[in-house]
Amino acid sequence: MSVAELTAGVLAGETGTARTAPSDLVATSVFWLHHGTRLAGGHTTYLNQYVLVRAGDVFGACAFERGELDPSVCAELSGSTIDVLLREGPPAVRIAALDAYLAHDRPHRTDERAEPVPLPAGTPEVRAVARDAAIAGLLDVSPGAKVALIGVVNPLVAAIRERGAECLPCDLNLRATQWGDPVARDMADVLGAADAVVATGMTLSNGTFDHIVAHCRERGVPLVVYAQTGSAVARAFLGAGVAALSAEPFPFSQFSAEPTTLYRYRAKGAV
Repeated sequence: MSVAELTAGVLAGETGTARTAPSDLVATSVFWLHHGTRLAGGHTTYLNQYVLVRAGDVFGACAFERGELDPSVCAELSGSTIDVLLREGPPAVRIAALDAYLAHDRPHRTDERAEPVPLPAGTPEVRAVARDAAIAGLLDVSPGAKVALIGVVNPLVAAIRERGAECLPCDLNLRATQWGDPVARDMADVLGAADAVVATGMTLSNGTFDHIVAHCRERGVPLVVYAQTGSAVARAFLGAGVAALSAEPFPFSQFSAEPTTLYRYRAKGAV
């Protein structure tokens, strides 16, 4: 299965529980967020843009690169039905709409497979460390194992190393970790050597998710996805290339100082 095939299945009424057809589910609000974050003690300012689709009681989300979307989409697309967004929206909007549909069909909070993990109230640093420790907790690797990290956040690099693994970082925008480690730009430089892979949900928006899933399937390498972008989309691949998932629906941990919840999933017999 690919993301395109999953989308086609939703549009054909073949995916989900048919609680609501995508033509009957309205995107009440399409909006975007642009924010910067620099954690205490760090030298990296993370710049992120998200487009979000609210459908009923859930939000779908997709991060995108600078310049990929214009704010006008918020006025143009709010009030559209999900099927229209899936067919006609820009790529990032299509992922956010697919995420919203799948989350509406089966919210993380009611999924019996999900393990709720509360993130504590506190500073961005406290919450980032708790979040990334929860993600790293999905890894079952031996000391010295090589873990490709596709999409670098420094607390997650630290969490992987604390488990005794060697981190192989890759990112389109960062050139070095907080500790000066070089960061590969091309995932081919790290995937081939990896004993396990941890990838961000943003791989859904930049079109590399299908390649990573196929690579891990072919090599029998466990893939852990940490997703704010497309967390319900990534969940659809659980047991079909994705071994484990940290799903963090909106509002994300960085947008609140209050307790929030992420949801961890493990495929049966994996990771």
